[in-house]
Amino acid sequence: MRASRLYAPTLKETPSDAEVVSHQLLTRGGYIRKLTAGVYDYLPLAHRVLRNIEEIIRQELNRAGAQELLMPTVQPAEIWEESGRWQKYGPELLRLKDRKGSDFCLGPTHEEVIVDLVRRDVRSWRQLPINLYQIQGKFRDEIRPRAGLMRGREFIMKDAYSFDVNEEGALQSYDAMYKAYQRIFTRCGLDFRPVEADTGSIGGSRSHEFQVLAESGEDAIVSCDSCEFAANVEQAELVIRGESLSSSPEMKVLTKVHTPNQKSIEAISSALDVDKKSCVKTLVMIADDQAVMVLVRGDHEVNDIKVKKLLDAQEIRMATEEEIKELGLVSGFIGPYQASNQAQKATWLVDQALKGKVNLVVGANELDYHFSGVSLERDCPQLDRYADVRLAEAGDACPRCRGELRAFKGIEVGHVFYLGTKYTKAMKCNILDENGQETPIVMGCYGIGVTRVMAAAIEQNHDQDGIVWPVSLAPFKLHILTLQSNKEDVVSCAEGFYNEALDMGIDVLYDDRDLRAGGKFKDADLIGIPFRIAIGGRGLKEGVVEVKKRSEKTVYKVPTTQVMQVIAQELAGQNALNSFTE
Repeated sequence: MRASRLYAPTLKETPSDAEVVSHQLLTRGGYIRKLTAGVYDYLPLAHRVLRNIEEIIRQELNRAGAQELLMPTVQPAEIWEESGRWQKYGPELLRLKDRKGSDFCLGPTHEEVIVDLVRRDVRSWRQLPINLYQIQGKFRDEIRPRAGLMRGREFIMKDAYSFDVNEEGALQSYDAMYKAYQRIFTRCGLDFRPVEADTGSIGGSRSHEFQVLAESGEDAIVSCDSCEFAANVEQAELVIRGESLSSSPEMKVLTKVHTPNQKSIEAISSALDVDKKSCVKTLVMIADDQAVMVLVRGDHEVNDIKVKKLLDAQEIRMATEEEIKELGLVSGFIGPYQASNQAQKATWLVDQALKGKVNLVVGANELDYHFSGVSLERDCPQLDRYADVRLAEAGDACPRCRGELRAFKGIEVGHVFYLGTKYTKAMKCNILDENGQETPIVMGCYGIGVTRVMAAAIEQNHDQDGIVWPVSLAPFKLHILTLQSNKEDVVSCAEGFYNEALDMGIDVLYDDRDLRAGGKFKDADLIGIPFRIAIGGRGLKEGVVEVKKRSEKTVYKVPTTQVMQVIAQELAGQNALNSFTE
C-alpha cells in the first residue's frame, strides 16, 4: 500500500475526550474516528488489525472443532421472554419496535438466538457435540461509554456456543475452548492471565475471564505468587490467616464515645487512635427489596457479588438515606450493638475476618457517637452468620496453597462460561438421549472482544512516540520510507524494495509522500509498524539502508542486497539484524 493513497489521517494533538492511551493513539494514528458516544468508525489501518485478530481467532477455533456461522443482529423479544431475560437484562439492552409494533432488540449477545436455531434442527444425542461461533457487531447501551474501544456501546465480538449431551461432555468442550483462548491470546502477543470470575448476566456455574495486564485496566485481579491461582477480586474466595486484631488479648470495657462529624473509617481511626482493622464498617444493602446488614473490617471492602450469591438474590444495591432512616438507623454511625428493632429483624452478614475478634469500634446508631471495646460474639448475639463477603486484595492468603496474593489491573478481552441447562431448559431445547429419554442439551458460551483486543494490545505495547504493534496484529509488517523523495536513486531503490516485498507476500506500507523526513518518521512511530526501512542518498552511496525495529531504539545499517532477506528472517522469528552494525 502506498501512503499517498492510504486513508489514515493522523493528528498532532491528542483529542480532549481521549482518556486512555489506546484511545489517544488510535485516534491520533488515523485508526478510528468517533461517530457518537461509544460508537466508532474503523478506518483502513484499524480494519486490517481487526482482520488479523479475527484470523487468529478463526484458525484456533477451527482447530478446536468449532464451526463459523452468522446470526441476525436484530432479535425478536419472544425468545428473550422465553429465556426470562427480556426484563432482567436491564437498560443496556437496546429495545425497539418495528412498523407493526412488535418488540425487538439489538443483540448484545446471542444465547437465545443460537438456542432457538439448534432446537429446530438437533433432535438426537448422535448429533452432538456441536460448537458454533460467529464474529459480529454487538450493541450494549452503556450508561457511560468511556475509554474508547474498551467500554463502547457498539463493538465487534466473537461469540461461540457449545452443545453437549451431558455435563461431562460440556466440561470437555469448556476445557477445549479454554486452551484455544490461551493459544489465541499468546499468538496476539499479549501478557494475560486466565482468572476465575463471576458469571454475571450470562449466568451459569463456571467462568473464567482472560485478562490483559495493564495499568489502565478497569478490572482488579489477584494471582498467587506460588501457584497458578488467579481470580477477579470479586470472585476470589478468601481464607483466614488467624492474625490478631488487638494488641492486648484482654477485652477492654465497652465504652460509648463522642465522635462528632466523624463518619468515615479514616476519621474514626484517627480520632480514637486505633487501627482501621479494629473498626467495623456496617453497610445497609437491599437484596430483592429486603434489608441486609453487612459487616466488614474497616480496612476491607464489601463484595456485593458475594453477598448476592449468599442470599441467592436477583438484585442487590446500597440502601438509600430514606431506607436507612426507615430502619431507625443513622447514616455514618450504624453498628450492630443496640441496633433498632427494625434493623434487628433484617438479615445480618458478618465477614469471616471478624469472627472471634474483640476490642472493636462500631457505630452507636446515634448521631455523633460510636462504641469502643466491642466484642461481636459477646455484645451482638444476633450476629450468627459469618461468611466470606469482602473483596480480595494484595497480601491475602491464597485459597489454593500457602502463597500470597498479588494485585494487578486487567482488561477483560475474553470470557468462557459453563452454562449447563440455563437456556436450553427454559427454551425447551431438548434431545433424546441414548435411552430414548428427552433431556435438555448442556451448553457453554465463549466470548472474545475483538475491538477490545486491539485496544488492549496498545495499552501493553506503546511508548511516548506511539504504538508498538506485536507483529501478529500489525496492519502492515514493513514500513518503507524515502528520506529524499526528489532523488531518483532513492525512489528507485524504494520502489524496488516495495515490489519485492509484495512478491514475497509481505504486508508493506510504502511512504511515497512528498514530505520532510521528520514528518515521515513521526508518522511511522505513531502508527507503529514493526519494521522500518529508511532509504537516503548518503546511505545508498555506501550501499546500505537503515533498518529499525519499532520496539527498539537501535538503527542498523544493512547492505541493500541483503535487506529483504533480513526482513524475511526477522518476520520468521530469527534475530537476523543482530549481525549488523549500528
